Amino acid sequence: MTTLVTGATGFVGSQLVRLLLARNEPVRVLVRPTALTRALEGLPVEWAYGDLRDQASLQAACRGVRRVFHVAADYRLWARDPQAIYESNVGGTRHLLRAAADAGVERFIYTGTVATIAMGRPGPLPDETAEARLDEMIGPYKRSKFLAEQEVRRAAAAGLPVVIVSPTTPVGPGDWKPTPTGKIIVDFLQGRMPAYVDTGLNLVAVEDVAAGHLLAAERGTIGERYLLGGRNLTLRELLGTLAALTGRKAPRVRLPYGVALAAGYASEAVSRLTGREPRVPLDGVRMARHRMFVDCSKATREIGFAPGPVDEALARAIAWYVAHRYVPDLPARVAAGHAA
Repeated sequence: MTTLVTGATGFVGSQLVRLLLARNEPVRVLVRPTALTRALEGLPVEWAYGDLRDQASLQAACRGVRRVFHVAADYRLWARDPQAIYESNVGGTRHLLRAAADAGVERFIYTGTVATIAMGRPGPLPDETAEARLDEMIGPYKRSKFLAEQEVRRAAAAGLPVVIVSPTTPVGPGDWKPTPTGKIIVDFLQGRMPAYVDTGLNLVAVEDVAAGHLLAAERGTIGERYLLGGRNLTLRELLGTLAALTGRKAPRVRLPYGVALAAGYASEAVSRLTGREPRVPLDGVRMARHRMFVDCSKATREIGFAPGPVDEALARAIAWYVAHRYVPDLPARVAAGHAA
């Protein structure tokens, strides 16, 4: 039977669709009529046009579906109207859970986020047992994802066969938007990163995240959540790896948090006047105050998740950004060395 994927035009969702198709599984994708579909260009998928805020379109999209992968999310660190983020992430998840229950799906895999687990508390690295509070969530995106996960947990308690996956920070090819982390890579490649902040994150190949979704669907325990992550790296270490891969120099100046915060306030003040996305999102600066390091061993033990080397994922990301002209000024020798 058919598998429904929401967020299929996005970074993780498009990789998941390709993986499902490689296994000869029929795939239906939920897309908005106005969505950019270049990530799915040429793929033999069934198109279901709708919107997470439209219950009727979700009921139609779930009809005859065996599994649902709910990957879609409004992932913005700034929005002129923050309520739109809540409507998609919280209300949309609630609507889709109802449609999936009505359709009698066999498994519902919800894509959460490391942001609801890695809270920067003292002590050992957090894992899936970490229970956050809403007041620990920074900004509309993290708060909305926290509230959406509560909706998912309630649905699981009511009997819907739900498994939650919480990716960390995916990197690799196909990051069309690009994601906030992708922007860091692009900025570095363009020589637009003179300094860095003292923060850290867990990186994982986007292809591995897609594979982890399938492992969770097939081996995961209903009602459980699994962190899909790879390697904990400080931002300085990430930039050093990019420097080693490209021959570019990594920035040596560490920007004090107060200076970054002031830049965030100034950038968002301009955005309120222009309506354009801020160059330095204030919520992003606030999130960077602590390192989002986590322990991802549960997914390895319980579902066989085995992420590959992060350095190789970054090399694939660099090659993709070069090939798609995100970094037109990259030296020819670098492009040639990593375009394969």
